[in-house]
Amino acid sequence: MTTTAKYIFVTGGVTSSLGKGIIAASLAKLLQAQGYRVTIQKLDPYINVDPGTLNPYEHGECYVTEDGAETDLDLGHYERFLNVPTSQANNVTTGRIYQSVIQKERRGEFLGKTVQVVPHITDEIKERIQLLGKSGDYDIIITEIGGTVGDIESLPYVEAVRQLRWDLGEDNGIVIHLTLVPYLAAAGELKTKPTQHSVKTLMESGVQADILVCRTEHDLPYDLRRKLALFCNVREEAVIQSIDASTIYDVPNLMLEEGLDKVVLKKLGLQSSTPDITKWNQFLTRHKNPKTEITIGLIGKYVELQDSYKSILEAFIHAGAENEVKVNIESVHSEYLNEDNIQLKLAHLDGVLVAPGFGERGIEGKIDAVRYVRENNVPFFGICLGMQMAVIEFARNVLGLKDADSTEMSPETKNPVIGLMEDQKTITDKGGTMRLGSWDCDLKIGSAVRDIYKAESIKERHRHRYEFNGKYKQQMEAAGLVATGLNPDTGLVEIVEIPSHPWFVGVQYHPEYKSTVANPHPLFVAFVKAALNYKKKKSSVRMAQN
Repeated sequence: MTTTAKYIFVTGGVTSSLGKGIIAASLAKLLQAQGYRVTIQKLDPYINVDPGTLNPYEHGECYVTEDGAETDLDLGHYERFLNVPTSQANNVTTGRIYQSVIQKERRGEFLGKTVQVVPHITDEIKERIQLLGKSGDYDIIITEIGGTVGDIESLPYVEAVRQLRWDLGEDNGIVIHLTLVPYLAAAGELKTKPTQHSVKTLMESGVQADILVCRTEHDLPYDLRRKLALFCNVREEAVIQSIDASTIYDVPNLMLEEGLDKVVLKKLGLQSSTPDITKWNQFLTRHKNPKTEITIGLIGKYVELQDSYKSILEAFIHAGAENEVKVNIESVHSEYLNEDNIQLKLAHLDGVLVAPGFGERGIEGKIDAVRYVRENNVPFFGICLGMQMAVIEFARNVLGLKDADSTEMSPETKNPVIGLMEDQKTITDKGGTMRLGSWDCDLKIGSAVRDIYKAESIKERHRHRYEFNGKYKQQMEAAGLVATGLNPDTGLVEIVEIPSHPWFVGVQYHPEYKSTVANPHPLFVAFVKAALNYKKKKSSVRMAQN
């Protein structure tokens, strides 16, 4: 292994959403499979301090790390591919960079000097980039730079990369430029000009790409690769094709076929070997060759944008492969769900997951969905707000507390079965102040979750301000909704179950954040299995009736 960390910088050109995160994660997987200790970090050019206050419609899911960082959803891809936890150091935004520099200026740390983008902002960026490398825990650090080359917001990051390449030395830092080679149907041709201009824009900032990864819908012929190499100052073997794939989990194999890992290791002066991705491919085989399929209803209010629930969707892929089942996800917008159409919307489903979220929009639809699955014995999984909806529904329709609600939606309710956590009541700032990160949970003896986890206690990641009101715990348990997971220090209810129901579990935390290819989350695996059993039972009943 290396004694000094090597750095790989991934930039993007031509257009956004080309999949820098997937390319970075796939390369990291191949390097990890050769014995290198690898991690990935994301530099985001927006001025928000973190994505925690961003609307899911704006930025997709906010991913949470073990140590409580609210981060970009690409960190979820990094963890799912590598099965290695990320941290605060793995995601940096322009907002955080400027905040740190301004705080230093206010403390007088610059000794009265004029604070400028160069060197002060770029020095801060360089320091953040090298934090993980200086820890001694990694051989290779892959740094993904958000946005597209040429964006005003990205310029300080590109400048920091230019400086770092000099600081690190020739063999210790390389640049991979992900770009688009579009196909013009009218001309029947792939066009290299956008990539040439993108590389030229990068060079204008003093950065020469070492490797080109070209997103394309069609195979890149040899002549076209040679042309790109000639015009973009890279070697022919460093022009890598990234053709559209049926699943993101194919990309490591596609990059292996293209030799991306070998080219990278050669440029970094490191030894390459054949990556051992046997287990990865076993997962892919199960994923692509399911024995049967099920349909799960995802009840949420951001269902138009699938990135809002990215980790949940990926967790279903992992759990489906584990059960050798294809999990079809049917998005159901909770805002348009009510007692009149609920039978039509949910009756055909094999299971229902009520998703996380904030605010009052679509809440009553979620409550109606919980009532339907509870009364009809449909497998139910509630996550964060989804668990809280289960508690409210039970209080209203089983305990008879018709005005039961959460103080988030109804501050004046006389039966606040969900209320603001005590330590949240004095907080005014919204950013980074929720209950975040990994917390302990003790599992009740004899509970379904204890059997599922095969453990007495667990640690799971959280992102919430509101909690189950303990004053109602005894009353709820007497009626059949049991608290089966508690935080040992505060007594906070983390999990609720209905033991008389075939599969009814609500969790205050976010299990989807910890599901990876190598370790599918046990709750998702168990829920998929329960949905499969429910489908088989429905089929048996229909056959008996016929």
